[in-house]
Amino acid sequence: MSELLPSALFYAFAGLALVFGFLCVANPLSRNPVTSAMFLVLTIVSLAGLYILLHAFFLAAIQILVYAGAVMVLFLFVIMLLNLEEEERRKIRGITLGLGALSVAVIAGILIRAVVAARPSAGTTPLVEGGIRNLGHTLFTLYLLPFEAMSLLLLVGMVGVILLSKKDLK
Repeated sequence: MSELLPSALFYAFAGLALVFGFLCVANPLSRNPVTSAMFLVLTIVSLAGLYILLHAFFLAAIQILVYAGAVMVLFLFVIMLLNLEEEERRKIRGITLGLGALSVAVIAGILIRAVVAARPSAGTTPLVEGGIRNLGHTLFTLYLLPFEAMSLLLLVGMVGVILLSKKDLK
């Protein structure tokens, strides 16, 4: 019975993440972008549940605090700042929908192939638990350049939002 609970929780969190992610992109309930942003928050919370199942408690907390908190406030600020009217929103065309479906199928195929190729043996355990020391060491040694590139990308995004919000660019 105790072995079934983690599996059931995994399938529940994974299913919720997939459903909320789908509703974030193709929301049949509302055309409002704020509703899609709220579904993105629910997707992020579901992913934090998956991190908890992996015993990565620090990553789960950061997922909730940084992404569901700060980044989503920034997204909502941009959505409210742009104030898109209904007639200004772009209509989804058939070719766009087809290309989107094709790209999703290609990414899903790559993901399935990677999961099948990396199937662990029965008695393996994760090498790194969710500790902060190992995560910090890996982040600031092996992944230092991508980490700094992401911070620069976020800075460029913030500057872009400020420039887009100005009405009179001369």
